Amino acid sequence: MSETLETPKGRYTPYDRRRRRGEDWHDRDRGGTSNMQFIVRRDAGHPDRPGGNREPRKTWHKITIPHGKKYEKNWLLSAIQSVCTVPFTPVEFHHDHNRALFYVEEASTAAALRQASRRITDKDGYKVTILSNPSDIPQTILKELKPEEIVMLKVCMSKRYDSELQALDLKNLRNDPELLCNNIDLVLNRKNCLLTVLRIIEEHIPELLSLNLSSNKLYRLDELTELVRKAPNLKILNLFCNELKSDRELDKVKGLKLEELWLDGNPLCDAFKDQSTYIRAMRERFPMLLRLDGHILPPPIAFDVEAPTTLPPCKGSYFASDDIKALVLRFLQQYYSVYDSEDRQGLLDAYHDGACCSLCIPAALGNPNRNNLSEYFKDSRNVKRLKDPAMRLKLLKHTRLNVVAFLNELPKTLHDTNSFVVDICAQTNMLLSFVVHGIFKEVDGKSRDEVRAFSRMFVAVPAGNAGLCIVNDELFVRNATTEEIRKAFATPAPTPSSSPVPTLTATHQELLQAFSLQSGMNLEWSQKCLQDNDWDFPRAAQIFTQLKAEGKIPEVAFMK
Repeated sequence: MSETLETPKGRYTPYDRRRRRGEDWHDRDRGGTSNMQFIVRRDAGHPDRPGGNREPRKTWHKITIPHGKKYEKNWLLSAIQSVCTVPFTPVEFHHDHNRALFYVEEASTAAALRQASRRITDKDGYKVTILSNPSDIPQTILKELKPEEIVMLKVCMSKRYDSELQALDLKNLRNDPELLCNNIDLVLNRKNCLLTVLRIIEEHIPELLSLNLSSNKLYRLDELTELVRKAPNLKILNLFCNELKSDRELDKVKGLKLEELWLDGNPLCDAFKDQSTYIRAMRERFPMLLRLDGHILPPPIAFDVEAPTTLPPCKGSYFASDDIKALVLRFLQQYYSVYDSEDRQGLLDAYHDGACCSLCIPAALGNPNRNNLSEYFKDSRNVKRLKDPAMRLKLLKHTRLNVVAFLNELPKTLHDTNSFVVDICAQTNMLLSFVVHGIFKEVDGKSRDEVRAFSRMFVAVPAGNAGLCIVNDELFVRNATTEEIRKAFATPAPTPSSSPVPTLTATHQELLQAFSLQSGMNLEWSQKCLQDNDWDFPRAAQIFTQLKAEGKIPEVAFMK
């Protein structure tokens, strides 16, 4: 096509196509020597090829995780491996619509994965389902390159590598004369071919700075996600004159710290209305980009300190003062000792006459039974799901009689008080707002022993005897995550009794009172500490100080 033709109206080409610097990008004398050293290993023949080792043909199974696309790949595979009884190697992991899929060998491995279904709970409280079906051999396995083809590919890549610039030029690799002379049809837009190239890069030139993949008819970049790990120092990537239709493909390589990128000649360039939009879209993915399609860009605005790669550890409870801490912990001990009893009618004294209460569970799409919270579903006042104003009002329980009657209808529970994390939200002389997060399990009904997580917001006012009276109670219940279930009830909570301190000698009673006064712990935990140290006061005090400094003493020990 003549280059004098005008660009169609309404379609913007970021840069003039006549200036195709990408076409001679890193072009060099192919006959020169290279310092790229390869160790060629001649692998054993494939069992399905003539001359290969004859082994029993293995069965393959396709593993499907419905809604698996929303999970990060590494998290999903690690979570499955942690509950699967046998180790497995996922082959050809990919997404199909909203599903995650991969293949495994052997029926026993597939059976173990099926047994792991619904044993993983994600952060939103949903169980991860794992399905398995017999399958044909995956295409990447079926179309593996032969050992002799891999040898020729290594030789070809060696000749195309410039050791001084640490640049690898794989432009139009399929038409390389040496490959053609050996009747090797190597197409980089085939998954197995590109993965083999990346494997060779990882083994021989992980220090690679520049990679030219122009004119290879690439239409997706799924396999190039591995570049971030296999060539972490890569600064220049040339994708000139391929068939990339969407800039979303570049999200798969945005982990690279690119300084130069070539995209001219791809259909995706026509999707941008102007040059600034094009540059902004690339800079969002590659903040350190200095050159785009050969054009120098304005210097990026960046900070010297990189963003942390991991979230900071979760902190413990926050109390505004020691007085507030003692007040709230005493209230929670009294409240949940009644709440976890056979009859919650005793909670009437904890609520104000005009109190209100509501329950909420995650907004589940479709069948409410899917998330195992069906017993809470009918009373859930989740405003993301509930749009009817009349129903919202109906599900808000008013007056203490209605509130306690409603709480009595909820499943019987046992709370793990050692899991409680309490945060004071607001405090005045006449009002206290705080939220408690924790774990509980149901002790009766069809969901017996099911572990849940909860967050509960209390708004309270002062009451007689230096106590609290609840005016607003909001309860949020969800399924516990796998990690929360593992940690739940790890430390047995103290069992309430009418006489927590049994009869002791006069000397022991004096030691107990003194230790409780100095440590701030209640009598039950003080006695336990002294008994564990054979009533040796100095040693018990030393152990207490050490454990408190390490944060290993639960809040319940200080509830009096």
